[in-house]
Amino acid sequence: MPKPELTVGAPCWIDLLTSAPEKSQAFYTELFGWTYEAGDAELYGGYITASKEGKMVAGIMNNDGTSGSPDVWTTYLRVDDIDAATKAAAEHGGQVYLPPMEVPEQGKMAMFGDPGGAAVGIWEFGGHTGYEVAAENGAPAWHELFTRDFAPTVKFYEDVFGWDTAVVGDTDEFRYTTLGAGDDSKAGIMDASSFLPAGAPASWHVYFAVENADAIIEKTLALGGEVVQPAEDTPFGRNAALKDPTGAEFWITQDIGQG
Repeated sequence: MPKPELTVGAPCWIDLLTSAPEKSQAFYTELFGWTYEAGDAELYGGYITASKEGKMVAGIMNNDGTSGSPDVWTTYLRVDDIDAATKAAAEHGGQVYLPPMEVPEQGKMAMFGDPGGAAVGIWEFGGHTGYEVAAENGAPAWHELFTRDFAPTVKFYEDVFGWDTAVVGDTDEFRYTTLGAGDDSKAGIMDASSFLPAGAPASWHVYFAVENADAIIEKTLALGGEVVQPAEDTPFGRNAALKDPTGAEFWITQDIGQG
C-alpha cells in the first residue's frame, strides 16, 4: 500500500496518552497486531511508535498524571507553518494549550483548544511525516469531532487550517460537516449538542478500520476493555465506540459486507 496522502490541514498522526504503557501495548497488539519501537529516552521521553506490518500507525506515551489529562487518543492535524497556525488559532477563538516545540529530527508539535474546548494536536513535518498506512485493518480510518458549538467550531477549522468543507447534513437531528467531500473527505465535525452527556467535553475521536467489528468488540471485552456504544450499521460502515483497559476511548469501523 502506498503511503496515504496527508495534506496540509488534514489529520496526519495519532497518539495515545496512557497511564499503563505496557498494558496498552499488549492490548493493541492483541486487538490490531501492532508492534512497537521505543525512541531514545533522552530525546523523546520514552515515546513509543506503533506499527502495523512494518508501517507506522500511531504513537504511545506515558501519562504520569502531571498533565491532568485522562488517558486519551489525540488526533494531530498537519500544518506547514506551526508558528503561523498558533497565531491564527489565538486570533480565531482558540486556545494554545501547548505552544510549538521542536521534536529533535522529527518536526514540531503543538496542542490547541478549539472554540468548543476540544483539544487537537498540531504537527509540522520534519523527519516524521505522519502515519504510513490508513483505512486498512488495524490502522486509523477516520477522525471525528463531537462539539456543542458547531458553527464557530467549523469556522475555526476553516480559518486556522484552511479546511475546504462540505455539508453532509444540516438538520437538528443530523448536523455534520466534513473536510473535503465524498470519498475525498478526511475528517468530520458533528453537532453533538443533542447527545453529549452533561459535563462531557467536546473531543476528537479516532476510528480504526477493522474487518469484523463484532469480533473486535468481543476481544476488547475479553482483554479488559469496555463498550461505550454498541456496534451499529450506518451508511458509513458498522461502527462502535469502545474503551481500552485504561479508559481511553476509540472507535472502530467495518466496511459493510466485510468480515
